[in-house]
Amino acid sequence: MVTPTAISVKGLSVSYERKRVLTNIHIEVEKGKVYGVIGPNGAGKSTLFKSILGMIDINTGYIKVLSKNVEEIRKKIAYVPQRDEVDWDFPATVEDIVLMGRYPHKKILERINKEDRRLAAEALADLGIEELVNRQIGQLSGGQQQRVFIARALCQQAEIFFLDEPFVGVDMLTEEKIITILHKLADKGKTLLVVHHDLSTVEDYFDKVILLNQRLIASGDTKETFTQINISKAYGGQLTILNQTEGFTGN
Repeated sequence: MVTPTAISVKGLSVSYERKRVLTNIHIEVEKGKVYGVIGPNGAGKSTLFKSILGMIDINTGYIKVLSKNVEEIRKKIAYVPQRDEVDWDFPATVEDIVLMGRYPHKKILERINKEDRRLAAEALADLGIEELVNRQIGQLSGGQQQRVFIARALCQQAEIFFLDEPFVGVDMLTEEKIITILHKLADKGKTLLVVHHDLSTVEDYFDKVILLNQRLIASGDTKETFTQINISKAYGGQLTILNQTEGFTGN
């Protein structure tokens, strides 16, 4: 049985100020899976996300999400950015932030209703932060802030989730709780892509991996793709340092 494709990327190349960041990327992302997007700093992981989401200009390439252009299905896509891309001083409560996940479903001037608030409360409860509902986002710890933005993505009821380093500043118990939620979403047919840097947890966390270093190194089932050979191709000389700092051994 052939698994339906959620995202198709063909021949994607991207440059910043004449410097090539991604070159000739070809990826097919299957529906209903949790993908780890893995690679060293500067590999183009966040650029890949922003290219698929239509947030930046690309040099060349073909990108389809659920067989359509991303502009046609924006409300079916949720994006959790890196923490340093968020203005944490913005005056908003936790509930305000989570309810932003409902905006793509609203017409102009249409108000938030009881069902929207129920979905927001449900998302906060799933992440164990319902008691923070009236707190200002800037008053929270880094881990709490990450959970709020993941709750916003849940509240959106999207089909595809992009999470850019969601575990930065998050304790291990929270990290495991988030991974459990992501796999429950995948079991419901959702597709999730996660930029992740801790190589020691990749095999436990992800169904499939995309290994990048400006070019596609490998993509496929984690057990078959996340090998010492492919990791060495992606990380090169950085791998020895990673082995020492993260206790990673590879297949």
